[in-house]
Amino acid sequence: MRVALTRLRTVILFFSPMVADSQRTPVGDGLKWLNAHLGAVRDLDVAIERLGADKRPKAALYRRSWRDKRADSHSLLARALQSARYRRLIKDTSTWIENGPWSARRGTQAAKERAAPIAEYGAEKLARWQEKLLKKSSKLLKMDAEKRHRLRLLNKKLSYSIEAFEELHSDEGFSRLHAGLKHLRKAQRALGQLNDDERGRALSATLKRDGAHAPWRFLGPKREKHLLQTAATAYRKLAALEK
Repeated sequence: MRVALTRLRTVILFFSPMVADSQRTPVGDGLKWLNAHLGAVRDLDVAIERLGADKRPKAALYRRSWRDKRADSHSLLARALQSARYRRLIKDTSTWIENGPWSARRGTQAAKERAAPIAEYGAEKLARWQEKLLKKSSKLLKMDAEKRHRLRLLNKKLSYSIEAFEELHSDEGFSRLHAGLKHLRKAQRALGQLNDDERGRALSATLKRDGAHAPWRFLGPKREKHLLQTAATAYRKLAALEK
């Protein structure tokens, strides 16, 4: 559900010039609200899975504290999915996608945007996003955790968008973009593990404030350095495809 939601939000962003109307922001805010609930559960799942590999005697006590926190998060998510707000969100989003105001906007510019060939628009947009990603990734080794997180999100948006368009393109430009997917995915995995470690630290701090047992860290300096180098290498290989 979380992955599907991320893909939907990416497509909305990808086609933002075409779907701009008075309802896009409320729909986007609703999807962001839902994603926050799903993300909280996912972060705890990842942390508990990693704790499962800890064989120290105190590990069972640690896992119990984290599992209690996850149970609370599951309850919040369950209430959200059973709420009137969630039902409205699904209905409003579906209606907006099918026949929202964006689909009937009048005016020369609106008509031009809707009439643009999807393959042409997609190839140009993907190329711009990749150029932006490569420019930002050149400073990866000097980035703090927050900037790495934003780079990871841009990486994910580009990957999902290329996958969504792969059946619509056959030109050489898109072939290069598609060839870069394996490098994007490799960078995504490395950045994802680094982000999980940062999220775990934040969760650990929260649990400690609540009086629970919360050890951290899962990534040592050596592993962190290796993941950064892995992502940086993937981006260099991606950039080389453009030459």
